[in-house]
Amino acid sequence: MKKQLVTWELICKSLRQNIPVMLLYVMESHGSSPGRQGFFMAVNHAGEIEGSIGGGIMEHKFIELAKEQLGHFATSYSIHKQYHDKEAARQQSGMICSGDQTILLYKLLPESITPVNKIIACLSQNQQGILQLSPLGLHFTPEIHGEPDYHYAMQSELDWSYREKIGYRDFLYIIGGGHCALALSEVMQKLDFYIHIFEDRPHLHTLLENSTAHEKTIVRDYSQLKVMVPAGEHHYVVIMTVGYRTDDIALRALLHKSFRYCGVLGSATKIGKMFDTYREEGISETLLNRIQAPIGIDISSQTPGEIAVSIAAQIIKVRHSIPVLH
Repeated sequence: MKKQLVTWELICKSLRQNIPVMLLYVMESHGSSPGRQGFFMAVNHAGEIEGSIGGGIMEHKFIELAKEQLGHFATSYSIHKQYHDKEAARQQSGMICSGDQTILLYKLLPESITPVNKIIACLSQNQQGILQLSPLGLHFTPEIHGEPDYHYAMQSELDWSYREKIGYRDFLYIIGGGHCALALSEVMQKLDFYIHIFEDRPHLHTLLENSTAHEKTIVRDYSQLKVMVPAGEHHYVVIMTVGYRTDDIALRALLHKSFRYCGVLGSATKIGKMFDTYREEGISETLLNRIQAPIGIDISSQTPGEIAVSIAAQIIKVRHSIPVLH
């Protein structure tokens, strides 16, 4: 979210200083397009740039186009379909990665300052809302329950609309605040996860050092997690407490909840013992199969940083609905 916030802050500064500024937005993408739906950037008339629509020669081309259009008083917006294939009959992006993307160039006017300020407040306060773009302008509203993450409809260049949820979509709950949690927080914060750590040791130095987690909660007992960690399709849980006993308490508290991802750090021996106990107690294989354990992709990781990378890679696979391999 930090990169998004910086981009909107450049837009806000430009509007306040009466510097023409162009918003570039990827409204739709397919295949191996480098710019995914929701990527955006800002280019102002002074040459300042923030954000990205995918990089490479294609992005450079659109930065130059934005600068050119900013000098035309009548230009308000333009929509461009780009095909990343040199065999395409037209609208080639100059890239060969395949796929395509639809890019909006939208010159923002001074009246956009109000919704831009609302967007900045939303992102700064870790809240969510709905960004809307259309020929009628830029608008922002508080999140509407049930809205899809993205929606793009185009009848013509005079009749189109784009809506997107902004703010944090994915929430990571890390149970335990040790060295691995500190390293994982640093990695996942860069991947736009809202990070909430739970720990039962209030004076743990790695917890106190953690400046990337958005929330840190001290619990009396990990059994409290049953009411403190909400289920959700965009909720991810990583259990990495100080040892077997507390891992067991935490997992039992969360076992019957539905998450996008729930994993436990530990050796295969430890996990095998834990799951054997659960089976003896009659806990179903259906529930146990929902748990990623041992957690992480096997890259022979040893250090907290390497372990964090292996876990982050596994979570990214799940985030994009790619089957996790053990």
